[in-house]
Amino acid sequence: MGDKVTARVRNRRVHMANERTFLAWIRTSIGIMAFGFVVVKFAIFIKQIASLLTKAGFPETHLVQPPHGYSSFFGIALVGLGALMGLLAFVRYKKVEKQIDEDTYQPSLILDIMLTLSILAVGIFLVIYLIHSTSDFLIT
Repeated sequence: MGDKVTARVRNRRVHMANERTFLAWIRTSIGIMAFGFVVVKFAIFIKQIASLLTKAGFPETHLVQPPHGYSSFFGIALVGLGALMGLLAFVRYKKVEKQIDEDTYQPSLILDIMLTLSILAVGIFLVIYLIHSTSDFLIT
């Protein structure tokens, strides 16, 4: 036990760098979850506004039509992705912490690859969604 404590003290700066990296991943996952939450709430807001304007007597042809529900699915997926990234960040943090103590650090790219692919997928989805939604939003 004393040997492990000595290793932690000896590698204090490396452990603090590992913790800063973990906190950066946590901030990223919180940001992704918050963005997903906003997307879902905005979709609900648009649907409610369209419903209220229809009830107030505005003809539907003059209203911006709400999206077809893609944004709700997309927002929920982002919240799930953010939560999964937070969990994987913790697993990575603990794994790296152990490797630092044992002086056997091996870089792992799985979380980096997951984030990159996720951001790429989000970007592709947003481009497709925006192209599709601009053709649906006709104000006459």
